[in-house]
Amino acid sequence: MDARRRVTKKTTVVRMRTAAAMIVALTTASFAEATYAQNNADPAAYPVTHADKKAAKEQAEANRKAAVAQAKADRKKADAQADADKEKADARVKDAKDQ
Repeated sequence: MDARRRVTKKTTVVRMRTAAAMIVALTTASFAEATYAQNNADPAAYPVTHADKKAAKEQAEANRKAAVAQAKADRKKADAQADADKEKADARVKDAKDQ
């Protein structure tokens, strides 16, 4: 009877250790998966906050101002080129008249 009890006790201890090891392994795997999901989450999946809306509005305003400034610069450059072309054409006409 004592031998049988010892085997049962040993078997129980082995089973408990095995179960504990399995629990640790499963817990570690679930934490690893949760960490991976948290680090690789899609930012678009999160709800939009007031700060996000404000930042988007400010960015849109900055983009609009930059576009207006670029259009003004392009217009100024085109006007300067047109003036230069006109002066060059006038000089050609004057030279043609002189000859």
